Amino acid sequence: MLEIDLRTGQHPGGTESYEDALAAENVSLRLLLAQAEINTNGLLARAGIDAKERETADKLQKLILEELHHRVKNTLATVSAIVSQSLRNVQGVDHAQRAIEGRLLALGRAHDLLLQTKWSSADLGAVVHNAIEAFDDRNESRFSISGPDVQINSGAVIVIAMTLNELCTNATKYGAFSLPKGRVDLGWTIDRKSQRLRLSWTEKDGPSVRSPAKRSFGTRLIETLGRQLLGDVQLTYAESGFAYTFDAPMTSLNAPAPA
Repeated sequence: MLEIDLRTGQHPGGTESYEDALAAENVSLRLLLAQAEINTNGLLARAGIDAKERETADKLQKLILEELHHRVKNTLATVSAIVSQSLRNVQGVDHAQRAIEGRLLALGRAHDLLLQTKWSSADLGAVVHNAIEAFDDRNESRFSISGPDVQINSGAVIVIAMTLNELCTNATKYGAFSLPKGRVDLGWTIDRKSQRLRLSWTEKDGPSVRSPAKRSFGTRLIETLGRQLLGDVQLTYAESGFAYTFDAPMTSLNAPAPA
């Protein structure tokens, strides 16, 4: 604060004139105002950045909620189809309960795998091993598995996991796994020229096979799942063992390219 002796026009204890002191005070005031302007501009700039970040965060949150809503609706539709179709031509409450539980568990395992990869994609080999884990023996596997590394999208993960669950269940009840020495060859290849993936399941050393008199829900489910990926599904009831093949374009399986 400016202090002046009104009798002499000087600072108390000094020889500086009133005009000199006022000039110095004005300089000091200008410096304070300049610093205040700098601070204000900095705060405004920061507020602008924060506002943009907030807007981006709000948009991202809205996108996530919309995606979650979409996935929940799809999951509920899948569960509804599983329950209604499993109860069609029901053979008994216990049979229906086991069928529904098995299919929902398979759906849950597929979702667990997708959660680990943030619902973007998953490796086909990981999907296969995850789907058959409950039906395999770690000490002495009954599967021979082979195939190249390939990333598949979330829709393909669900389809393949559910399909393999149906195949494993059928093999356990009626096919190769119903006998001690029964085995399954499970593999996939990619035709680079046609850009198609071919996945095959071949049972061997199981009981003699014959074509069923009517198509079960499991059969219809496998065929429907394959069509979801624009694929061709073939079921072969050879006497030596049941076989399943799935042939689909890579465009319906590929994970989206990273942004």
